[in-house]
Amino acid sequence: MQALKGVSFDVPEGSVFGILGPNGSGKTTLLGIVLDVLKADAGSYSWMEGIAPEAARQQLGALLETPNFYHYLNADENLRINAAIKGRGDSDRDRVLELVGLSSRRGSKFSTYSLGMKQRLAIGSALLGRPRVLVLDEPTNGLDPAGIAEIRTLIRGLSAEGITVIMASHLLDEVEKVCTHMAILKRGDLLVTGSVREVMRSDDEIEIAAADMNLLRSALLSMNYQPGESVEATITLTASNGTTPASINEACAARGIVLSHLVLKKKSLERTFMELTGGDTA
Repeated sequence: MQALKGVSFDVPEGSVFGILGPNGSGKTTLLGIVLDVLKADAGSYSWMEGIAPEAARQQLGALLETPNFYHYLNADENLRINAAIKGRGDSDRDRVLELVGLSSRRGSKFSTYSLGMKQRLAIGSALLGRPRVLVLDEPTNGLDPAGIAEIRTLIRGLSAEGITVIMASHLLDEVEKVCTHMAILKRGDLLVTGSVREVMRSDDEIEIAAADMNLLRSALLSMNYQPGESVEATITLTASNGTTPASINEACAARGIVLSHLVLKKKSLERTFMELTGGDTA
C-alpha cells in the first residue's frame, strides 16, 4: 500500500501549519519522512530554503510522541536529561520553562503535573536549543478541554515568537482556531492546501431576503447573480468572485430593493472537511 501519493506543498515561514486528515490518511508518515525518521522510496523535501539536512536538523524541534520523563524528577531535572540526550539546549532551560509557562512549577515533580502541564513540558523539551521550526504530531491528543486550551494558547504564543509550527491533527476545531495554513490529506492524497481563510472562503454563503422575493430573485438574475434555492424565505448566494454582503446590498439598493435580511454564513472547517473527504471520520 502506498502511504503518500505525490503530496506537495510549501509551509510559509512563521505560520502555524495544520496537516489534517482522517486516521490512516498519512499524516504521521509524512512527518516521519520530513524529520528523517522514515525513509521514502521516492520524492524529496527541503527545509529552510534548501540548507543542508544536517544544518536543518539542528534548527528543528519535534514531538512525535510524548518523551519518557521521570515521574520522580522535577521539570528542570527532566529537561537537563533531555538536553543531554539531544546534545543541545542545556543552558536553555530557564527560557524554555518561561516560554511554556512552567517557571513557577519547575521544582515540582512530574507526577504532580496535570495532563496539560505534562504536554507543555514535552513541547518545552522540543524547544531546547531554540529551533526555528517545531513539528508536533497530535499535540492535544488525550487532553481534557482545559489541557487543550493550554496547548492552544501555547502554540499561539510560539507563533508570536516567530517559530514556525507544523502540527498534524484530527481535531477540526483546534485546527480552525489555531492554524493559519493547512493541508488536508485523504488516504495518502493531498486534497487541498493553502491558508485556512483561502480554503474556506470560496464556500462562504450569503443569505438575503426582501419583502417581494420574486422581485428580488428577478433582480439577482438581471445582475448575473445565480441565486440558489429559497430556504425559509431567504435566498442563498455563494460568496465568491467579489460577491460580498456589501456589494449585494449596494446593487439591490440601486434597484430600489430594500433587503430585510442580509447575513454572511461562513462555512465551518468541519463541513469543508466532510465534503472534501467524502464523510471520512476525523
